[in-house]
Amino acid sequence: MENKDINQDQFTKRENSEPQKFCKHCGGKIPVDAVVCTLCGRQVEDFKQSSIQQPNVVINNSNNNSNINAGGMNGGRVKDKWVALLLCIFLGVFGGHKFYEGKVLLGIVYLFTAGLFGIGVFIDFVCLLFKPNPYYV
Repeated sequence: MENKDINQDQFTKRENSEPQKFCKHCGGKIPVDAVVCTLCGRQVEDFKQSSIQQPNVVINNSNNNSNINAGGMNGGRVKDKWVALLLCIFLGVFGGHKFYEGKVLLGIVYLFTAGLFGIGVFIDFVCLLFKPNPYYV
């Protein structure tokens, strides 16, 4: 019992010697310079700024990109899907659609192999069906 009384006396002496204020959340007495309440643990005041000056960060997001598609991603030529599809149907075995796209070497291969034995023409037909119009070569 005696120890509790001594501890209580020390607490009241310390409580009276330091300047104190009241916590706005729990109403308890806390030291004047406390930022966080020692009783309830909630923030009472804003944290003081450190003496080190933080740099002012300026973010300039001026995106002037007008997204004008000037020939595709790699500067290709504009081609019409429907023209290429018709050429593939009627002249596919002769490589007509490959010559239209500007792929002369493949056009010559299609010319001498009858459109890669018909398999290449069929694959190109399916691929042309799913391309956007216009597409870039």
